[in-house]
Amino acid sequence: MINIDERRVRIALIVPSSNTVMENDLHNALPIDRYTVHTDRMYLVETTREAEIRMIEDFARPAAADLGTVDPDLLVFGCTSGGSLFGLEYDARICADLGSLAGCPSLGVVSAAAEALDRAGARRLAVITPYVDDLTRSVATALSGNGRDIVAAHGMGISVNVELADPTPQDIVRFASDRLKEEDFDTVFVSCTNFRALEAKPELEAHFGVPVLTSNSAVIDGIRQRFNDVRQAA
Repeated sequence: MINIDERRVRIALIVPSSNTVMENDLHNALPIDRYTVHTDRMYLVETTREAEIRMIEDFARPAAADLGTVDPDLLVFGCTSGGSLFGLEYDARICADLGSLAGCPSLGVVSAAAEALDRAGARRLAVITPYVDDLTRSVATALSGNGRDIVAAHGMGISVNVELADPTPQDIVRFASDRLKEEDFDTVFVSCTNFRALEAKPELEAHFGVPVLTSNSAVIDGIRQRFNDVRQAA
């Protein structure tokens, strides 16, 4: 748990420039009397491995340095696929570097997801994403291990980052229901901070009858864990 004084907790959030979902999810889920969220952006148009590597190498560090001026309590690197490119250790290394620049501890989405899956006791994991196959495999690989098997990983094939937010929660439920109808799993992870998966989470859990975690729910719960706030993301 991170200790702070009596003021509200300041969350420094770095997202791809074309992300239109994550800020809203955090603002809606984190009580304003307890948290404030402060965002900077990393230029990104395409959702591909090459574009995300350029985003991290060219734009992540200046964003973290900018956010350091608000004296944050926690920095969140808000890109699931970017953090997954070379596994969990890569995500942790990026976040440690960015947190150092911002002057605070840090949290990556992939690391938050792994923590949430551990808490849920996930063993047979199904992964749903809006991504192209390469990034879908990258996220699934990063979340495998530690007693978890990936039994299915399916992506919608969207390669333009702003368009990741286009599928409605109902679209997400339909896609997951169709792709996972013959799979045997005990947990579902729905990836991407720019995907309306948090809104789809209750219906997905009702449909599948298993825990469903999303990128943004994992970050929200990770933030609350760090500040001794026991409420869970809806």
